[in-house]
Amino acid sequence: MADKPWAGRFGQATDHRVEEFTESVNMDKRLYEVDIRASKAHATMLGATGIISREDADAIKEGLSSIQTDIEEGRFSFDPGLEDVHMNIEAELSNRIGDAGKRLHTARSRNDQVATDLRLYVRDELVIVKKGLVSLMGEILNRAKAQQNTIIPGMTHLQHAQGVSLGHHLLAYLEMFYRDYLRFNDAMTRLNVSPLGSAALAGTPHPIDRFMTAEELGFDAPCANSIDGVSDRDFVIDAIAAACTVMMHLSRLSEEIIIWNSQEFSFVELPDAYSTGSSIMPQKKNPDVAELIRGKVGRVYGDLINILTTMKALPLAYNRDMQEDKWPVFDAIDTVKICIEMMTGLLNGLVFNHEAISAALGMGFITATDIADYLSKQGVPFRQAHHITGELVASLIKQGRTIGDMTLEDFRVYSDCFTDDILERVSDEGSLKAKTSHGGTSPNNVSLALDKAEDLLHHLCNEA
Repeated sequence: MADKPWAGRFGQATDHRVEEFTESVNMDKRLYEVDIRASKAHATMLGATGIISREDADAIKEGLSSIQTDIEEGRFSFDPGLEDVHMNIEAELSNRIGDAGKRLHTARSRNDQVATDLRLYVRDELVIVKKGLVSLMGEILNRAKAQQNTIIPGMTHLQHAQGVSLGHHLLAYLEMFYRDYLRFNDAMTRLNVSPLGSAALAGTPHPIDRFMTAEELGFDAPCANSIDGVSDRDFVIDAIAAACTVMMHLSRLSEEIIIWNSQEFSFVELPDAYSTGSSIMPQKKNPDVAELIRGKVGRVYGDLINILTTMKALPLAYNRDMQEDKWPVFDAIDTVKICIEMMTGLLNGLVFNHEAISAALGMGFITATDIADYLSKQGVPFRQAHHITGELVASLIKQGRTIGDMTLEDFRVYSDCFTDDILERVSDEGSLKAKTSHGGTSPNNVSLALDKAEDLLHHLCNEA
């Protein structure tokens, strides 16, 4: 059996099935870099406070650097018998530098070590997720600028509702992903306290400097309560919850692209590089990337339920159940990163079919609300205006006509409040120009929104 650090208490070898059941190194070995980073900070502090000699601290840091190099160059073998990445690295350090390596764990437990490593890992990964969101928002902004003068049928209940600028429509997704960016910011703020020095749960009698290690590792402060330090996984829940919301937004955008790509809409042409074909139907060009993004939402939602269920009944402080915290956060972050990347590439190659979009504008009476609003502005009570317009639309449906076919005389059949400016108001362009309320789809509003979004992206790029 592997020489386990805790073996002194035991007189019997661990059953091999228990070793297989309890090991996590095949999953958590991706934490090697943050484990080494945190261990170096701990060793520096131990040397600076005189808990160990500075010579031993330097030897520990040099040994850890050599281990990291060997891991990154593929020369390091992880032993499942040593359970996890942390014990593997510590055991190898002692093999390489002797007793100095055995002093690294002074004033530290695996409990605060694991909690610190996972915080560092999640923090690093969320920085990458945020950069991906900035790139995605940048691509949305580029497409919105190019399509700001394209009018598209806006929909409710998946039925034509009112005409909107396609740029305005796309900017709605930029708003969603910016909120996601802010959610990750919030998660990182709450995450950024250091558990290191909490030891097993009660703290340590050694004269450690927790503020030193917190600063060394980029944390805002050490955690205030040692029990909470080792048992808190709220930061994992926060990260996965934020990932769930991103995935929901990506799924909504994916669904829209899938619908727009259908034969019935034909609003977009998918890039070949982000599509696949059929094994039997040679004519097919399938939106598999969008469908897979939509499909992967379920697994990230499952990751959130996984960690919430794991944590829901754990008494303080650390329990081995918490070993199961890593699978869901690894999976959620991996999934959201690749889905953001795929959506960014898909949007970049998307081609809008303006002919099909223009043809669709003539369907569904999308300027009917403009008629009701027009009458209301002429002094007709809105509910009465709504009723008049409903009768007008019902008549057009029976006649097989559209609002665009109507003359002033046709309008005046329904109300003498109509004057010749109604024809401009019910045009697609006139309808957009009238939507001047803050946040509306008028051309001037959209131009201002694009400028604001550009300033925002510039700020986010500098922040990243």
